[in-house]
Amino acid sequence: MEAVHQDKRYTYDDYKTWIDDVRYELIDGIPYMMAPPNRKHEDISGAIFYQLYGFLKGKPCRVYDAPFGVRLNANEDTVVEPDIVVVCDNSKLNDDGCVGAPDLVMEILSKSTLSYDKVVKFNKYLQAGVREYWIIEPEGNIVNVHILENGKYVTTAYAETDIVPVHVLEGCKISLPDVFMEISVT
Repeated sequence: MEAVHQDKRYTYDDYKTWIDDVRYELIDGIPYMMAPPNRKHEDISGAIFYQLYGFLKGKPCRVYDAPFGVRLNANEDTVVEPDIVVVCDNSKLNDDGCVGAPDLVMEILSKSTLSYDKVVKFNKYLQAGVREYWIIEPEGNIVNVHILENGKYVTTAYAETDIVPVHVLEGCKISLPDVFMEISVT
């Protein structure tokens, strides 16, 4: 992720006027241009989304995939587009996306987003009170799950053969073999 226009601060109103075919995230008023995801990224995202969507069908929580705008708080200078988002408080949803901390956020790393997702967004999600944050590493087929406890994230790492519980969705488990094995045969 590369910051652009660091000399000026932008707001959510500015963000809404930007060209639709170029994706940006806005962190503390600084726009970051997002590169299009590669095929492996999309395969992983689709496999996880499919499992979450199936589990949530008929339940009050909703799952969304990128591009889906999330304003983490009332601050008008930060808008992110996580790869996958689960929102259980429907009052946070509007026509433009989510306002407030989602219950679950998942980011799938790429070489260009590695430090951005692990540091910048990690801290933003922590500060906003995102209850569960997954960082998915396609290069090693590893998932780091961060659970918010007492204002800090407690992290557990999972490998490609694990079944991972989704802590904010009682009874929900994501089958990593179905995520990673699927893409290794294509």
